[in-house]
Amino acid sequence: MKPHLWRGQWLDDDELANQLPHLATQLAADLDRPPPLSALLQAAQALGQSLQQEGGLRQRLLDALLAAPEARHADALAVVDSVAGFLQRQPLEYKLERELGSTAPFTPRRITYEDERFEAWAPLGFLVHIAPGNVSSVAPLSVIEGLLAGNINFLKTSSDATLFPQLLLKALVDHDPSGELAPFIYAARISSRESDKLRQLFACADGIAAWGGEAAIAAVREMAPGGCRVVDWGHKISFAYLAAEKLADDAALEAVAREVCLIEQQACSSPQCLYVETTERDTLFALAEKFAQVLARVSATFPVLEPGTQERAEITSVSEVARVETAFSGRTQVITAPDHSWRVLAEDEPVLRASPLFRTLWIKPLPLPALTRTLRPMRPWLQTAGLACDLGRFAQIASHLVSAGVSRVTRVGEQLGGYAGGPHDGVYALQRYCRRVSFELPKAARGISSFDELQIPTSPVGAGTPILTKDGFMALPHDPQHAQLFFKSGGSSGAPKLSVYSWDDYRTQMRAAADGLYAAGLDPLQDRVMNLYFSGHLYGSFISFWSILEHLGATQFPMTGIDDLEEVAHTIVSQRVNTLLGMPFYLNNLFTQQADVLRAYKGVKKIFYGGEHMNAQLRQRLTEEFGVKLIRAGAYGSNDAGPLGYQCPHCVGNVYHVLSQTQYLEIVDQEEDRPVAPGEAGRLIFTSLARRGQKVARYEIGDMGRWVTEPCPCSRQSPRFELLGRTGDLFRAPNFFNYQTFCRVLADHAGYAGAVQLQLSHAGRNDQIRVLLEAESGLAPASVRQLLLDHYPDLRQFVNEVKFTDLEVTLISLSEFATTPSTGKLKHIVDLRSPA
Repeated sequence: MKPHLWRGQWLDDDELANQLPHLATQLAADLDRPPPLSALLQAAQALGQSLQQEGGLRQRLLDALLAAPEARHADALAVVDSVAGFLQRQPLEYKLERELGSTAPFTPRRITYEDERFEAWAPLGFLVHIAPGNVSSVAPLSVIEGLLAGNINFLKTSSDATLFPQLLLKALVDHDPSGELAPFIYAARISSRESDKLRQLFACADGIAAWGGEAAIAAVREMAPGGCRVVDWGHKISFAYLAAEKLADDAALEAVAREVCLIEQQACSSPQCLYVETTERDTLFALAEKFAQVLARVSATFPVLEPGTQERAEITSVSEVARVETAFSGRTQVITAPDHSWRVLAEDEPVLRASPLFRTLWIKPLPLPALTRTLRPMRPWLQTAGLACDLGRFAQIASHLVSAGVSRVTRVGEQLGGYAGGPHDGVYALQRYCRRVSFELPKAARGISSFDELQIPTSPVGAGTPILTKDGFMALPHDPQHAQLFFKSGGSSGAPKLSVYSWDDYRTQMRAAADGLYAAGLDPLQDRVMNLYFSGHLYGSFISFWSILEHLGATQFPMTGIDDLEEVAHTIVSQRVNTLLGMPFYLNNLFTQQADVLRAYKGVKKIFYGGEHMNAQLRQRLTEEFGVKLIRAGAYGSNDAGPLGYQCPHCVGNVYHVLSQTQYLEIVDQEEDRPVAPGEAGRLIFTSLARRGQKVARYEIGDMGRWVTEPCPCSRQSPRFELLGRTGDLFRAPNFFNYQTFCRVLADHAGYAGAVQLQLSHAGRNDQIRVLLEAESGLAPASVRQLLLDHYPDLRQFVNEVKFTDLEVTLISLSEFATTPSTGKLKHIVDLRSPA
């Protein structure tokens, strides 16, 4: 079998030798490729699932591991299982978030709202990995980390290493249907004696990740080209610390013994020494005797990995020197198992000494006041300390350990563990494999939050993915692990639906919506914002805008849509509120009932609405009568699908940009599931890019719209679309009529800017359409009725000619309009007809 991978393809020795001279040319082309994060996460998840299934790939990898000298089947199983766990999408995304701050770390984002400065992480470029020979999983997982950091990765393994890393990385490439990963993956067996190959390889390196002792790391630094970042993962030493109050704690001793036996102390986090908080030699030696008994019992439960000749010689040498010290000074004590499977070396000298491993443990005294002074000389090599103490002393002792140089403190018995996203050797690996880049943009970038807005989105869904209907959404399963936040839709256009989010989903969605509100013109540095959205009943608008304003760091007055409009108006004036967020119907009510107060104040300069369309007449009234300067949608979205669109200063009326950081939009034909032609009306189909709680792919939101194909003057590349109303705005009585047509005729020909509600009922054999308008408008119902008939031909035909439909116009007070209780939205259509 060919032993080398070159851009995901197998090569033999001769082919590798022929390709290496052309590596620099190949890299010059490939480094322009964007980091394949999405492809990596999908392929890693698929590979991780494959590794959990018996036979096939799993068995090939086990066979590769077992080809190593003295390999054990149990160890091979553990390696494959740990790799399978590491490759799951959730821990990889969590690692990105913890170490690089985001699952999209390479997208530049605004630092503050004071100036147009952006930062992002960027890959080092070409990252060479010099893998250790003693831990099989480190080599391929180092490459996975390099891929997470966006680099092109070359893994060098020793000439006598197994093919496990190459097989695993090849499987990763094979699980990527996009083909994006292959150019980012190289892996080759190259002996350290092949200096010509290593020079060609290192000459191209922007970074080298190297494992090994001081001599090996020094050799790598010597060969590294100038400017190349050498990321060293040198040998570390770890220990356990037993506080005075735990000297009689058998459970603590047993926990240390298990970690000594578990993997023969082969990990850097394995304890090589047990420090005891005492100054008494007798206490130390008594504890050593007691620990030896515990170790004998625990060791018998673990299979023994016999050390090699060199390792056994070191064990013998260290043990015999300690015995000699015992004879001459009495300051040491050596306790060895009858079968030589373990040994305890007690020494009345606190200086930290490395163990020869294979169940060999030093036991030394170390009172707390001497801890930092004793350990500080070993500071560069310290890693993990397992601590056994009372909880009340944990912070105190841990502080001393960290001051001495320890980078990780755990409870005893947990030194070999870890957690997703945790630092390694006191640093985040992904940050060492990246660099921080900054961008200073012109003032024209005001309103831009992320470079996402300047990039053309690509489809995240595969061909043939079915459209998700409202009924399908309600039947969507959710992962209980990610079901942390529940919202209910308002029900203004159908039965309410429960939507499920994880907290990570919610934070991601709200940050994107905050970008949209900033693009719309909210100034977080100057604006004093009153949040008038509704809350309660599992409805999300108020708390969502609370979070959006929190992301922006804006000044907020969280009033909610309360009924006491006098209190609302008083607070606006007394607190110098200049920006309002709310539903158009509620805002219309507020400015109608509190007109005198707000007209005199004229301090509301910005209104950001949502949930409903705000017609031109209401806009004109707010501008001319109350001095409002900016009226724009704060967001377009829904509780079930999340934030979907936003308006920039060039989006007029119902035109929006797609919130492409978190959503992908398709517009399909009203009757067929095919894309519409430019300018043609169709159904809006959204796919969420950030939903762990529920997988929302190709969801028919219930709105109609069309693409706006002209480039936006704001320079954003996120597509624009125009909302054309709800699919539910179409009703039958008995002909099909459209609520939006009623509104448009009233606005265009009667200058009406108020609420419009259609009430449907039976009038004998006929259907009756009752048009409800605001009494405050002063319109004459008969004149309005005739105006509707004159300018809505289909309505005129069914009322006057076919006479299947009756039409009535009624004026009512604002308080009489039917609204959805949880949201405050005006119900467009109230159907009182009994079902057929």
